[in-house]
Amino acid sequence: MGIEEFEIRADRKVPQGRRKLTAEREAYAALVEAGFSYRAAATIVGVNYRTTKRWRAGSWGNIPASTRQRARVRKPGDGISDRFLSEDDRIAIADALRAGDSIRKIAQALGRSPSTISREVKRNASPVNGSYRPYSAQQRADARLPRPRVGKIARNAELRDYIQRKLELRWSPEQITHLLRREFPDRPEMQVVHETIYQALYIQGRGELRRELTRALRTGRVRRKTHKQAQMRQPRYRDPMVMISDRPAEIEDRAVPGHWEGDLIIGANQKSAIATLVERTTRYTMLVHLPADRTALTVSAALVKVMQTLPAQLRRSLTWDQGSEMGKHRAFTLATDIPVYFCDPASPWQRGSNENTNGLLRQYFPKGSDLSQHSAETLDLVASELNTRPRKTLDWDTPAKRLAALIDAA
Repeated sequence: MGIEEFEIRADRKVPQGRRKLTAEREAYAALVEAGFSYRAAATIVGVNYRTTKRWRAGSWGNIPASTRQRARVRKPGDGISDRFLSEDDRIAIADALRAGDSIRKIAQALGRSPSTISREVKRNASPVNGSYRPYSAQQRADARLPRPRVGKIARNAELRDYIQRKLELRWSPEQITHLLRREFPDRPEMQVVHETIYQALYIQGRGELRRELTRALRTGRVRRKTHKQAQMRQPRYRDPMVMISDRPAEIEDRAVPGHWEGDLIIGANQKSAIATLVERTTRYTMLVHLPADRTALTVSAALVKVMQTLPAQLRRSLTWDQGSEMGKHRAFTLATDIPVYFCDPASPWQRGSNENTNGLLRQYFPKGSDLSQHSAETLDLVASELNTRPRKTLDWDTPAKRLAALIDAA
């Protein structure tokens, strides 16, 4: 049947099945052979473009071989998928390149994407002179093809046994890799990076290390946990944050009092909390009662109430992490005239004084306990104990005395 004799059937809403598209397939193949693009030929014939992609992939039915695109011939029994370029494909690419054909023209002749041909020429050309030789290209492609490759730990029994012994002693993979470099400085086959050990433990099918050794890791996880990169996080709050990197230098050296660090300590089942505030110069601690909840509105109102009890010289700034409880930070600043600076994600050391104090508070409020049962008076008593305790960092002075001295001097 010629192209001019082909007619699209009138009613195309009723499916007629894959086997009855013989005429459409013949007309499509003839259009492609005549130089029409794949999409244009599909539109003319009235067939979905995805259907024609299946035809080009090999499901051409009973179309005569003379009207097909060049077949992707594979050697019988080689077990390699038809989606890979064959040796005959590479011979055709080399012939076309010598003839001066463009990448797009070669791709159209082979029924491939232009990017496939472009990558093939770049990857498998001669590293010496850049010429594309089909048989050498086939050898390079075959050398990269086997998967999965045997890992370094699986290939070296001595290395595998060494790592397994150390994991059984609850060594971390990083500790193991550093000791390997010290003990075997002249044997690169006995050196791996810690990521190699993690992959040997976690990636299924590799079998390089016993799976039960994951219990000896710090986390005890049997599968890896993905971590989002800090720079890929979405903005946490509606109002823009002022980051700790923009904090004035006077806050860093602790010379000027009135700069505070804050955070929450969380109770059982994430249902109760206490807000903690630590003054950076004196380490003076205040505990904020949150009996109902720890929403942004509740936390902001409680912090405003506490901060307004302080003299002006002790209300200079507040540094917090990026917890959702500080969603109303702009309202807090407007009510108190205290700017809020935010730490970088996963950087608790940027609020070191507050983190240290939170650790001390866990003696009074153990993890997993219900913090809502403590009254505001109880919190004041606990804060008073901390503030009258001598501190090594204050030359064995107490935070309460240091704060009183600063207020008197002011």
